[in-house]
Amino acid sequence: MNRFNKPQLPQEAKLLYLDADFQVESPGSFVRCAVTGQNIPLDDLKYWSVSRQEAYIDTDAAFKRYQECGQTP
Repeated sequence: MNRFNKPQLPQEAKLLYLDADFQVESPGSFVRCAVTGQNIPLDDLKYWSVSRQEAYIDTDAAFKRYQECGQTP
């Protein structure tokens, strides 16, 4: 095995969350849910907050965060 065949470990990406998309600031394969701490593969990322710059695994996690912040969607 040479250095080009070395298996890559999953790495957390750093993203800039925009209104309808996100921009990769630091490459990786996943981000963490701000509520549950679960890994979210970038291909599955659908829910995030632009104002808080955080990602959510699903609608339940996003709604929970909105409630914690005293907001309603």
